[in-house]
Amino acid sequence: MTREDIDQLALEAAYEQALKSQSEGGIPIGSALVNDRGVIVALGHNLRVQTGDPTAHAETVCIRNAGRRRDWHTLTLASTLSPCAMCTGTAVLHRIRRVVIGENETFQGREDWLEDEGVEVVVLDDPRCVDLMRRFIDRSPDLWNEDIGVPPD
Repeated sequence: MTREDIDQLALEAAYEQALKSQSEGGIPIGSALVNDRGVIVALGHNLRVQTGDPTAHAETVCIRNAGRRRDWHTLTLASTLSPCAMCTGTAVLHRIRRVVIGENETFQGREDWLEDEGVEVVVLDDPRCVDLMRRFIDRSPDLWNEDIGVPPD
C-alpha cells in the first residue's frame, strides 16, 4: 500500500465519521488515526454538540479514542478539515509526524504551527469535504462560529 493509498483510506474513514456526526445533529468533521500499513488505530468525530463538551473536536476525540500509547510518532492523523489550534496542539503534544487534511478552504487552521514543528502536512482538497462544510456553514453559521470560537455579534 502506497502512502497515497493510506492517505485516501484515512480520509475516507474520517469522512465517514463526519457523516456520522452530521447524522447525530453535530458538526460534520471527522478524524482517523492510521499506522504506516494503513490500519485504522482510532476514529473520532466532532461531539461538541452531542456532549456539550467544547473540547470534543474530531481530532481530539480521535486521539482520545486511541488511548494510552507510545507510538504516536509513527501514526498519521487524518481530518476532514484543517485542524484548529486546540487540535493542532494535541497533535504536536503527542508528536504525530504526519497530518492529512481533507480541505482547508472553508477553514484555515494552524497548519503553520504543524509545519513549524516539522509535521508533514498533506492537504488533499477533497471536494466532498468542502461541500459538506459549506452546506453546514450555510445552514448553521451560529453553531459554526461557536465551534471555532467566534464571539456573537
